[in-house]
Amino acid sequence: MKSTAPSHRGQTLIIVAVILLAANLRPSITGVGPVISAIEHGTGLSGEIAGLLTTLPLLAFGVISPLAPRLATTLGIERTLFIGLSVLLAGTVLRAVGPAWVLLCGMFLVGSGAAVGNVLLPSLVKRDFPQRIGLMTGIYTATMNVFAGLASGLSVPLSEDMPWGWRGSLASWGILAALAVIVWLPLIRQHHTPDLAPTGSVLRSFVAWQVTLFMGLQSFLFYVNVAWLPTLLHDRGMTLTQGGWMVSLMQLVSLPATFIMPIVASRSPRQRHLVLIVGLLFFVGYLGLLTAKSPALAVIGVICIGFGAGASISLALAFFSLRTRTHQQAGKVSGMAQSIGYVLAALGPVTVGILHSVTGSWAIPLILILAVVVVMSAFGMGAGRDVFIGERPVQGNADVS
Repeated sequence: MKSTAPSHRGQTLIIVAVILLAANLRPSITGVGPVISAIEHGTGLSGEIAGLLTTLPLLAFGVISPLAPRLATTLGIERTLFIGLSVLLAGTVLRAVGPAWVLLCGMFLVGSGAAVGNVLLPSLVKRDFPQRIGLMTGIYTATMNVFAGLASGLSVPLSEDMPWGWRGSLASWGILAALAVIVWLPLIRQHHTPDLAPTGSVLRSFVAWQVTLFMGLQSFLFYVNVAWLPTLLHDRGMTLTQGGWMVSLMQLVSLPATFIMPIVASRSPRQRHLVLIVGLLFFVGYLGLLTAKSPALAVIGVICIGFGAGASISLALAFFSLRTRTHQQAGKVSGMAQSIGYVLAALGPVTVGILHSVTGSWAIPLILILAVVVVMSAFGMGAGRDVFIGERPVQGNADVS
């Protein structure tokens, strides 16, 4: 039995549910970093093991992402997203109430639940909002980034004001998750039986690999920024506090690009010009950090990187819908791209950290990052063609799908 289009009232409920789901995909992860020192002190975890708190969710993304579309095929998208939210809620609560090993298990559960939402939201948007893919992608991506930033900023104040310290801070995001679970309850009863339409494998598609590698390499850049930008800017003459504020500035300026990019991308059959803009913003930004002789020039570089980061993530997510014909296919591409993509993302901070440690300089790491920008742009140019996964290119386009 096929899904039927939701009524106006039902569509409004879905929009609210999508926004609440997006709001939950990052805070339980980004809210951990600022209180890691308190967690180490409170649990006795070593610095190396405490580092797993931010790595485990990325590993969960890689493991769970390819499984989410299969589960949705069996249970339906709504039920699968509800399960993902429930797992995220369970992990959020669990990590705040147990000993160190329970904390680590909770972080893996948080990442697993978030992975389901990451993968299936593009599929849901393509199914229920086929004429507003760009707008809905912009809304949920911007929401995701806003709440990620809020969690980073509120984590320490919450730990200081909550009676249970860092545990209270981590547990507080369970309120947001519980609200989302409540809103999704009527959706799993009202909408959409499982759709078992065959889609074939996307692993054999050259276009799917181009989308995947564009997604992965822009994630590589993002997590390098989060991990190392404050230290790099400190070495460029800023205080560590100023470096931290520069990361906030990067996230702030990314928001308009995050919202606008998928809307613009959905209005054209090709997005290669948009990929060029993204690549140019990144290249100018990182080149500025490589050559900057003053903090003021470094700030300009950070702003360019922020615009590039916001535009690249929302464009990558839009590609899941723009390069596919059906929501089932969009789900499979999303699972493939995010599984492989977050593995690449996890390698970024480690690789840059090793290069910086070995060379004692930021020159070689930044040259590597510039090379990643070029390669990312090349794959993005392929992903931005007017071609659908599994189909021959349109006449006059010599690309292979």
